[in-house]
Amino acid sequence: MARSHTKIKSKDNILDYILLVIFIGVIIVTLYPFLNVLAISFNDPIDTMRNINFIIPRKFTWSNYTYVFQENNLFEPFAMSIVRTLVGTLTGVAATAMVAYVLSRRDFYFNKLFTVLFVITMYVSGGLVPEYLLITRTLKLGNHFLVYILPGLIWVYNIILIRSFIDGLPIALQEAARIDGANDFIIFAKIVLPLCKPVLATVALFVAVGQWNSFMDTYLYARDLPTLQYVLYEIMEKATIKVDPHAAEQLKSAVSPMSIRMAITIIATVPILIVYPFLQRYFVGGMTIGAVKD
Repeated sequence: MARSHTKIKSKDNILDYILLVIFIGVIIVTLYPFLNVLAISFNDPIDTMRNINFIIPRKFTWSNYTYVFQENNLFEPFAMSIVRTLVGTLTGVAATAMVAYVLSRRDFYFNKLFTVLFVITMYVSGGLVPEYLLITRTLKLGNHFLVYILPGLIWVYNIILIRSFIDGLPIALQEAARIDGANDFIIFAKIVLPLCKPVLATVALFVAVGQWNSFMDTYLYARDLPTLQYVLYEIMEKATIKVDPHAAEQLKSAVSPMSIRMAITIIATVPILIVYPFLQRYFVGGMTIGAVKD
């Protein structure tokens, strides 16, 4: 028995070592691209052009970030991005939660029909031209702040996620509240929403990332209200190398499009990295509970 127990323990140890090696490999594969981007953003542009396969800056410099911040006014676009992200996330989560609650109601006769119609929009759309005409001519939202909010107010995937989570809640809670005289608004606000914190945090993260990273809506509809992502996109497009090969001083101040692109990537990523740890616990819970049903 002792020898058999020793063999089992030995096999368990070997399995643990194998899993450890696999996890270390996954961590390396996951972290390397980010560390590479971070290193290039802080590395000398001329050195970067020679070889970009490294994870620490070989010739540390702030010139890439100096170029991004000093050559451009980023305060107003940054403020616009924060405002659209906050407003868009709050309104988007609220609207999505209300629609999901209605679709989860068993006494709503058309819930299956509306669910099918919503899902169809995930696979079929009117196209860019009808969307452009609708937003600019019909709704007249061109260069209006609401162009950042209304078109993306509801995402069908998020509706399905929240509805699935609500379906998993005990229906007895809603029935007991209704017996006590509560209407749908009270049930939604005081019973359903507090229990949906994990999935709401998950949806909030999805919407916030989408709002923060979006720049095509600015490019198409609201160039008079530029966001940080749009300005960074323009900087990246304009970044060129203007170097006289016979001028050593110019070589020191040269700007590499690759270096600027990586610096912009870090600038755009940091705010989300700061927010994510606060929502991680809810994010994992919302994805594992809300995604088990359709």
